[in-house]
Amino acid sequence: MPGSTRASNIGDAPALLRTHDDVAQMRPAQATGYAGLIWRRFVAHRLAIIGVILLGAFVLLAIFVPWLSPYSPSEPDLFNQLAPPSLQHPLGTDSLGRDVLTRLLYGARVSLAVGVLSSLISVVIGVSVGAVAGYYGGRVDDALMRLVDLLLAFPAIFLLLILFATIQRSLAIVILFLGLFGWLYLARVVRGEILSLRERDFITAARALGASHWHLIARHLVPNVTGAIVVTFTLDVAINMLAEGTLSFLGFGVPDSTPTWGNMLNGAASYYTRAPLLTIAPGLAITLAVLAVNFIGDGLRDALDPRG
Repeated sequence: MPGSTRASNIGDAPALLRTHDDVAQMRPAQATGYAGLIWRRFVAHRLAIIGVILLGAFVLLAIFVPWLSPYSPSEPDLFNQLAPPSLQHPLGTDSLGRDVLTRLLYGARVSLAVGVLSSLISVVIGVSVGAVAGYYGGRVDDALMRLVDLLLAFPAIFLLLILFATIQRSLAIVILFLGLFGWLYLARVVRGEILSLRERDFITAARALGASHWHLIARHLVPNVTGAIVVTFTLDVAINMLAEGTLSFLGFGVPDSTPTWGNMLNGAASYYTRAPLLTIAPGLAITLAVLAVNFIGDGLRDALDPRG
């Protein structure tokens, strides 16, 4: 009978919690073993290690570029325009005489920051929407998922182009709008994971002991989908870096005065025959950075896969 089943579930709650307490006592050793398993899987993924090395090199060079380069990324040198590669300028100079390598490394700061910060915004929104939809189900789930479907029906890049054509360009606006348009797939992933978790025994036990809805979501459900969130976050970083490069190349992204890889491609469009490095350098940087992030995402996906 339904009543007896419910009473049985409530009666079993202390036993479930005792089991949970026993697990909690063993948690340090288990956590160490699980973390070690994830680490071994990740290290065994050769492309992921290549991605870590590439991305780490970009990050370190971007951080220390003020001490590595004597040149300014923005001050022109009109007596040294379109200079070929040399010891003083390993990648040459651009149409305004600015050192290409210096601008490339300063551009890494902006492009990586855009990718990471906008993806963090997407994670906050996507996890919140997906968790609420998956936990409550019913009309709440239907309403939120129809909103997601509606937004997915519109190409995000065209909406961004329209928005940036009507407002003042700034780095903060680019980060904000990329974050606001990047949470849709993550919301679906989180919702699907939580739908499969919300009727598990540990959730039933916590609910029987009076845990609030928000406590269940924040303390029990979301932590159990961390793997999916981390993998999706890394892939979003790569997507948002490409989106920033595309918008800046088209003249709708970060202001031209700010060195980014997309802006460098935009400025080099008229000189690709006379100075091909102006196009090759930022294009190769975008390619390597996106590949590095994707390799890391693939490695994390395989390492966190419970079926591995």
